[in-house]
Amino acid sequence: MNPITEALFNRNAYLQHCEACVLEIPPEGVVLDRTVFYPLGGGQPGDTGVLRGKHGREWAVIDTRKGEGGRILHVLAPGTEPPAPGDVVNAELDWTRRHAHMRMHTCLHLLGSVLRYGVTGGQVGADKGRLDFDTQAEIDKDRVTAEVNALIAANHPVEPRWVDEAELDRQPELVRTMSVQPPRGAGRIRLLDIAGVDLQPCGGTHVAATGEIGPVVVTKVESKGKRNKRVVVAFA
Repeated sequence: MNPITEALFNRNAYLQHCEACVLEIPPEGVVLDRTVFYPLGGGQPGDTGVLRGKHGREWAVIDTRKGEGGRILHVLAPGTEPPAPGDVVNAELDWTRRHAHMRMHTCLHLLGSVLRYGVTGGQVGADKGRLDFDTQAEIDKDRVTAEVNALIAANHPVEPRWVDEAELDRQPELVRTMSVQPPRGAGRIRLLDIAGVDLQPCGGTHVAATGEIGPVVVTKVESKGKRNKRVVVAFA
C-alpha cells in the first residue's frame, strides 16, 4: 500500500521546497500529497517552515508529525485558518534549521561508530545532539572528539540504501538501537551507509559527505544509570 503523502526527502534530503496539493485537514495538521518536510522520528525533530498559497496566503508550519496510513501532518500555528482541500501550495522548509539537523544526525552516526556500544537513546538538535550508550566504560571526551573530527575531515561519502527485511534479519548486528527497532511491514528497510565507517538502519535526513558536518566537540559525558553513559556533542 502506497503512503498517502509522498516523502520527497527520502529520495533527496536537499530539496528545500515543493509544490503540493492539500488532501485533508484533520485536527492534527495539513496533509499534502507530497512534501519535503521531515516528520518527527528517530530522534530527529520535525521540520518547520511555511506553506505558501495563492494571493499571498501563508501558513506557518511549527512542527511535522507522522499520521496514520503514511500521512505526514504539517502542524500549523494555533488559531490558524488552514488551507482548503484541493488547494495547491508551495511547501518551503526552514532550511537553516533542517540542514543543521542533517549535519548533526550524520555526526551522531560517526559518534556511534567510534563508541561501539549498544545505543539506548538519542536526540538530534540544531546546535548539539546526544547518544546514550549501554556501557560502564570510561569515555575520554578528548579522544572521542579527535576521532569523530578525523572521520569528518576524511569526507566519507554518505548515502541511503534499501534492503529487504529478510536481509536485515540475516544481519541483526546492524541494529544497534536497543529500545527502538526499524519499522517493519513495508518489505524494505532504509539503511544509512557511511562508506567504510558505519552502516545501520535510519530513516532520517543526512548530508552527502561527512566533511559537510564541520568541526564538533564532545562537551559532556555523564552517567544516566548503572549502564548508561550519555555523550553530548556540539558544533564547534
